[in-house]
Amino acid sequence: MVIAFGREICGNLDSAESREWLVTNGIGGYASGTIGGLLTRRYHGLLVAALKPPLGRTLMLAKLDETAVYNDRAYPLYTNRWADGTIEPQGYKYIESFHLEGTTPVWRFALADAILEKRIWMQQSANTTYIQYRLHRASQPIALAVKALVNYRDYHHMTSADDWPIAVETLLQGVCVTAFTAAAPLYLLADAPAEAKFRVSTPLYNWHYGFDLAAERRRGLECCEDHLHAATFHFTIAPGESLTLAASTAKNPDLDGTAALEMRRAGDLEVLQKWPKAGDSPDWIEQLVLAADQFIVKRPLPGEPEGKTIIAGYPWFSDWGRDTMISLPGLTICTGRGEIARSILRTFARYVDRGMLPNRFPDAGGAPEYNTADATLWYFEAIRAYVDATGDDRLLGELWPILCAIVDWHLQGTRYNIRVDPDDGLLYAGDAGLQLTWMDAKIGNWVVTPRTGKPIELGALWYNAIQAMVDFAHKLGKPHYEYQKLADRTAAGFTRFWNAKAGYCFDVLDGPGGHDISLRPNQIFAVSLPLNLSAKTFTAKEVRGKETHKYTPLLTPDRRKSVVDACAQDLLTSFGLRSLSPHHPLYRGKYGGDQLQRDSAYHQGTVWGWLIGSFVLAHLDVYKDPAQAAELLAPMAHHILTGGVGSLGEIFEGDDPFEPRGCTAQAWTVAEVLRAWLAINSNGG
Repeated sequence: MVIAFGREICGNLDSAESREWLVTNGIGGYASGTIGGLLTRRYHGLLVAALKPPLGRTLMLAKLDETAVYNDRAYPLYTNRWADGTIEPQGYKYIESFHLEGTTPVWRFALADAILEKRIWMQQSANTTYIQYRLHRASQPIALAVKALVNYRDYHHMTSADDWPIAVETLLQGVCVTAFTAAAPLYLLADAPAEAKFRVSTPLYNWHYGFDLAAERRRGLECCEDHLHAATFHFTIAPGESLTLAASTAKNPDLDGTAALEMRRAGDLEVLQKWPKAGDSPDWIEQLVLAADQFIVKRPLPGEPEGKTIIAGYPWFSDWGRDTMISLPGLTICTGRGEIARSILRTFARYVDRGMLPNRFPDAGGAPEYNTADATLWYFEAIRAYVDATGDDRLLGELWPILCAIVDWHLQGTRYNIRVDPDDGLLYAGDAGLQLTWMDAKIGNWVVTPRTGKPIELGALWYNAIQAMVDFAHKLGKPHYEYQKLADRTAAGFTRFWNAKAGYCFDVLDGPGGHDISLRPNQIFAVSLPLNLSAKTFTAKEVRGKETHKYTPLLTPDRRKSVVDACAQDLLTSFGLRSLSPHHPLYRGKYGGDQLQRDSAYHQGTVWGWLIGSFVLAHLDVYKDPAQAAELLAPMAHHILTGGVGSLGEIFEGDDPFEPRGCTAQAWTVAEVLRAWLAINSNGG
């Protein structure tokens, strides 16, 4: 059990509510909460169902409030914080331990000499959450009353009860909750042995008002919500017995809790068995392999019902094109799941439009948004990584016309003034009021980091993409000379990025105010991208025989080292790279407050976890020291014990001690740490 806490964490509310658990269902739905049991976010709940997979996320079951009676003494096992700041009851004090069993959170409550276990997991490909109680140890049975608090709202929103008459119908094994006529029903059903003496009571419109959500308050957002007490389940559990509650949008979910739990365990085991370093990697890395699977979800399409995508982060992100392509190698290829990578690549091919991949899919549905200059370029790298790992030239041939069209669109110009400058071969992007790179914070009409011009990572990614096209052309027996000429022109133009006075690269060339001298992490990609690592060669098998092609690094060896050293001195932290040097006048080392305060710091000093992967790979390439590169990843082994336990978060404050902020589980952070760890250990580290 790599994730395990005793009373020193569980019994301290500050510690217990700052650690969050997550379970997912593979179609975009999830359940999440704090290990202390109290709600702190609008995104917490035991069933956040994906009603239009992978989106349409709707909070349906907010929480269960359990009270155990053992030897005539009542033990409230739940914790609530109310609008006036009162914490009542304080059930966290009965938590003796918490641990993750694979991806399944497990609590142990100590009630005198009794131990009651609680587990939560989800059924894959279904909006069904299981909550299982097992009386592990006791001298006599316990009586357990479980109050179900329900809701029905978009997971970004909040509920004030008013006079909302949610309908609750009693069934043989539980209740059916219908929020309104057109709403998806919620079934709360029990799998209880005959001796459990099960019964259910349904209070009439019993709203619980004023749940205080502390994490929302810290984010400057509305922080008080109401939930309906829909039903109370009553059981008697004998020592050694277990019972399971299922919360589901399905009318007849499988109520065999034992079988459902075994299926969940088997799923975790299957993921670990595909990991190429199974049994030969540290526990924390194997925990991340399990975490990686939580981001992979179905995105069914006409003619392709098993289409796949990647959720960018929990609890509030959907699937984003940029995040998906950056995450794909680490989450799928590195974990030995090439078939999933293939599905994702084919899925996104369906959405290519005017040479661009979508930036994001709106939660409410509708047309995807294409406001990104880099997602499409990361698509090339994802395809290159997949083909390199699998040798799947058949898929490459299928995608080849799409890739050729993407290059053509960038040469002639596409949306938002994204175009290749024929004079230097560098990619230009941007118009007033647009945020097109991954540094995309925007508040109203204010783009915090517009980066209009020629951002350095776009130049590095474009070069990587065109070199990949040369490689692809060789593999498929297609003409490659025009792509090679494009790559050579970009390599020559890229020398313009070198800022000799500063000893590192400009962040943006030819912007409205000239060249941007800010020290940002984007230049690390000029060192770390696979086709820009120290001179690589490949041999292409063609009809004419063997031909050798060399990839020329964009920076000379001394400049590569200077870039790595500059990032190491000013940007490197324990958990990633700062988005801006702390010596810059616009640097913001704290992240918090309302949207204006948060978004103005988002890319102005905030640390991004995903960047640690590229930095480690660049450091490894420059210094050839696997042991030192491994040390740079080591702090992540501690981070999985905080924030989103068992996973890695999105961002951290720029000032020490680098407190985790943002999403508690972020796809590209997990992906890049796995990718970097595997690269190090493939080099003898």
